Amino acid sequence: MKMKELCAEERPREKMLLRGAASLGNAELLAILIGSGTGGMNAVEVAQLLLAEAEGSLATLASMPVDRIIRQKGIGRTKALSIAASMELGRRFLSEASSVQKEVLSQPEQVFRMMLPLLKGLDHEESWVLYLNRARYLVGKEKLTSGTADSTAFDPKYILKRVFERQASAIILVHNHPSGNPMPGETDRRETRRLQLALRPFDIPLLDHIIVSDGAFFSFIEDRVIQADISMETVRR
Repeated sequence: MKMKELCAEERPREKMLLRGAASLGNAELLAILIGSGTGGMNAVEVAQLLLAEAEGSLATLASMPVDRIIRQKGIGRTKALSIAASMELGRRFLSEASSVQKEVLSQPEQVFRMMLPLLKGLDHEESWVLYLNRARYLVGKEKLTSGTADSTAFDPKYILKRVFERQASAIILVHNHPSGNPMPGETDRRETRRLQLALRPFDIPLLDHIIVSDGAFFSFIEDRVIQADISMETVRR
């Protein structure tokens, strides 16, 4: 069915103008980005096919590379780029919203909630560092690396440099596992210990290393994988 054959209040653009974006389903929102249909399908039907390819999951869609989106019927390069850009904007919006919350970071779950919008749905590993002052307030966060599907690394010298520049008193390391299993591998354990030892002469504690997957996290401190010089519970003003 062609879009113009739908009644005005059921066309995604008109519906959004009348009722607001929250009234639209995922396929309708995608249809606005897609713009037009193809081969007897309207934009909503093209969007439904794309969502089916992503198993109905926006997280899966957000992780799909542009060339895979392009392969879907009715979606060319321009439309695929628009979809990928919108997903990235959504990811950045969630990150921005979480970063303005001024709260003491005393629990690994707080870090998980803060970082999940940045790391959920990625098809590669990224490592991040959170910089904290002595009151355990976040004074900055930074992406260190963006690696392959199953590995990433970081440079202790660079981290130390940035700690001094930000006048931070402690750090938390965070990275994701695209596989969905947050349990650390041997490389994770080795690199964590290497960073901890590099920070020790400068009295900069590594408060925790948290591995994030889409639905769970692993905390090195909670599971006593490493013995921190100063744990998250003992840092004080």
